[in-house]
Amino acid sequence: MRIEVSLRRPVHEDKEKSHHVNVTNAAHGPRSFKNPWPSHDDSHGGFVAFLKCRFGRDRPHFVPVPGNRGELVPVQPIDFSEPRSGFKVTWLGHASFLLQCATLDGAARGVNLLFDPVFSKRTSPVSFLGPKRYSPPPCTLAELVASVPIDLVLLSHNHYDHSDTATLRYLYRERNSDIRFIAALGNSRWLRRMGIKAGQIHELDWWDAIEVRRGDDPSVEKACLQIVCTPAQHTSARGPFDRNQDLWCSFALEDLSSHKKVYFSGDTAYRSVPQNGLSVKEEARYPCCPAFKQIGDLLGPFDLAMLPIGLCTPRSFMSAVHCNAWDSIEMHQDIRSKRSIGMHWGTVRGFLSRYYEDVRDPPRRWREAALEKKYKWREKGESPTEEWEVGLLDVGESLVV
Repeated sequence: MRIEVSLRRPVHEDKEKSHHVNVTNAAHGPRSFKNPWPSHDDSHGGFVAFLKCRFGRDRPHFVPVPGNRGELVPVQPIDFSEPRSGFKVTWLGHASFLLQCATLDGAARGVNLLFDPVFSKRTSPVSFLGPKRYSPPPCTLAELVASVPIDLVLLSHNHYDHSDTATLRYLYRERNSDIRFIAALGNSRWLRRMGIKAGQIHELDWWDAIEVRRGDDPSVEKACLQIVCTPAQHTSARGPFDRNQDLWCSFALEDLSSHKKVYFSGDTAYRSVPQNGLSVKEEARYPCCPAFKQIGDLLGPFDLAMLPIGLCTPRSFMSAVHCNAWDSIEMHQDIRSKRSIGMHWGTVRGFLSRYYEDVRDPPRRWREAALEKKYKWREKGESPTEEWEVGLLDVGESLVV
């Protein structure tokens, strides 16, 4: 089955394009990008701050990953069956998700897509150095592709824990002309260097929208899926000399048959906090990113959101680019999500968090924040029909929306 992707009118006319930097020629677009909000203040997260956090006298104590597998997130086999309606979302670990769309009347099957797929042992440009995953994926990449034909790959940004070279090359080799890659502005450069054809890469600016239809099935005339590239507060780099040259984003999806909606945040922050140890009330004095309320107003409510809760330690250094659990509870409210699942934890530790973050903390804090805000928590093993608002998945576990 071949997929056709068509660009639609942006869902929001952002005439200022305040996230664009160094626009010398409108035809060539911006040379780099920035976070245009007061909520992004990385003045306390520069190189000197990194050296102090890593090697200074007052640096935090190293926290090892527990050696007992029972203390880590459970990993279970995947049920690859298609949903009868709407979406089926399966957590593959870290920020990787499989999303399966239900089959429309007259179609051979539904559309299948991956968010930020990473199957390598290390999230690094090389296989022998860099952050190493401590929780395995629920299946091999070969098993995934053999069980579910992947039509679309959505990439939130170019960091290696979200855009894994080996995984993307394998998907392209196995699916060839039948796969499409969706990413924000600038990312086609490194995707093309991997050998992916330009015609199979679709670059989007914030608020750009595309529609997806099955191109080889004449009985299915209407689009089945809308994808909107939405803002996020983060950064980008594949190497030491390309910082912020490629845009980062989140994604909002709508099944145009059932009108079910899901939101994938990618990597994002919510507010910049200049020091560690502040209470939630004290942190609330600092400005939050306004993009998420805008996303909720324009595209919500969402039936399910996938929000980041980990790799946020030390707080003062990481808060400009990574949410903690309390931030994501605020995001859950801003985007008007009916249900939200925590991600970006339990699989790999990166940057300073690989030394100082207890991998058991993010799910505990996510639950504490949810209950403090009076949200109904999804208990483990709870029936899919039970009412809940905030929760977690095991690696390999699925939810039908």
